[in-house]
Formats: sequence, C-alpha cells, structure tokens
Amino acid sequence: MSNIEIKQIIKPILASDGAGVKLKRSIGVEPNYFDPFLMLDEFGSENSEDYIAGFPPHPHRGIETVTYMLQGDFEHEDSTGAKGRMSSGDVQWMKTGSGIIHSEMPAMSEGRLHGFQLWINMPAKLKMSKPDYIYIDSDKMSVHKDNDKQIKVIAGKFEKAEGPVKGHNVEPIYFDIELKKDKEFNFRLPSAHNSFIYLINGEIEIGSKKHDRVKDSTLILLEKGEDLKVRGKINSKFLVISGKPINEEIARGGPFVMNTKAEILKAVQDYHNGTFVK
Repeated sequence: MSNIEIKQIIKPILASDGAGVKLKRSIGVEPNYFDPFLMLDEFGSENSEDYIAGFPPHPHRGIETVTYMLQGDFEHEDSTGAKGRMSSGDVQWMKTGSGIIHSEMPAMSEGRLHGFQLWINMPAKLKMSKPDYIYIDSDKMSVHKDNDKQIKVIAGKFEKAEGPVKGHNVEPIYFDIELKKDKEFNFRLPSAHNSFIYLINGEIEIGSKKHDRVKDSTLILLEKGEDLKVRGKINSKFLVISGKPINEEIARGGPFVMNTKAEILKAVQDYHNGTFVK
C-alpha cells in the first residue's frame, strides 16, 4: 500500500467561454491534459451578467462532458432532439462521440449560478460512436452520510453508495465531499489512475507530508498511489475525481478532440458543410 501525496497545487485562471460566461479554468491550461481529463471549469456568480449569455449552440466531437450543477438552473437542447432542464444537484454526463451540436442556457435571470464542467477524453475506438447521455437527478443520487462527512457519488462507489455510471472505459470516480473540521476522508484509489482533488471551499490537508496551504477554488493533482487521506482544517467541500489513462495521442481543435490533426480538419469540414451530425 502506498500513501497518496500531492503532486502539484494549481490556482485556476479566470477565463470566459460560450457567449461570455465567466469561469475559473484549471485543467486545459496548466496542466493542458491530465489523461484522461481534458478540461475542468468552475463557473459561478451571483451577478447574472457573468452568466446570462450562456452557451449558445456549439459542436463537440470525440469527448465526454460532465456538467454538475451545485446551484441554479440550466436548459439544454441539442441536435438529437433532446431537451432538458438541469437544477441544483443534477448531473448531465454527455458522450458526444461522432458529433453533437448543443446549447446550454441559464433558466434564470437572477440569483446564484454555480457548477462544474469536466471534459473526459474518449479512446480512438469510441470517438465516432453514437452520442449518448446519462442524466442523474439530485434526488436519485447515491449519498453516503456519517458523523464526519457527506459524499455524493456521481461515479464509482463509496461503501454502499454507488454511482450510475457503470462499464465505463476509464473506470471513473467522481465524488462531491463535505468534510467537517478536524475529520478525515479516507479512500483507496486504483494505483494506475490519474486523480485530482478540486477544493471548492474550506481548507484541507492531504496525505502525510507537509505542503503549502490549500484553500478555496484550488486544483490539487495527486501522485499515483492507493491510500488517499484528506483532513478538514475547517468545514470543507471538494471534489475527488479519478480515471484510468487512455494513453493515446491527442489532437485538439477547440470543441473537437481527436487523435490526429487530419481528424480535426475533417471535423471542422463536416461542421461547415452540414454533415457533422450523423
């Protein structure tokens, strides 16, 4: 057994996407890629001007997007004819595969909007597969609760709480954890996975070695290992996300992530000549 320690502590950069939605971006900048994770954005504001323009119709190919709403409401619509409304606590896990055009627009004109979007790479053999969705309503999410912590399980398993994402090629783990002051979260991660913690608020200590202070909106990349130990210095909320590396070359082109530059150029061509959606 090997204890998991911190590999790198990263403060997200301020960015904007869509039609000007303000967000904090970590994966996708530094590091550019943490196999199989391509991007991680935290969006959140009480000022509607920071989010009201939303994400008008845009394409994707070759990736999965996992949107997790902590607060607020978003309406979703796409080229498959699917429509839906995401509310506080809901998750939309979208496998874009061969191609999808979708929009995500705020269903609110005031109040706090807060959430995350994670991009996960797809292996070459699945990149041109049929688009697919998993919807997880907040009231149906598996939750573990004890005197020290609460864990919402989006993917993976913690004790008896198990997420609905099963048979996935990267064997993902995605937990939302609320940890009380001076209490510990202990978990055994697969030793071959790449794993990270995103601290949303509070302050935590990780592993057994001394490290720089970790407080609020911070990405913490973890060394490979098995035994993860997190202690809350104050009441804290954080995500634990882990996945099996795909170990393939990638080529990026905005909303498209493929294996070669030629495949990116084909995606752009398909989009512009109207043959993008199969």
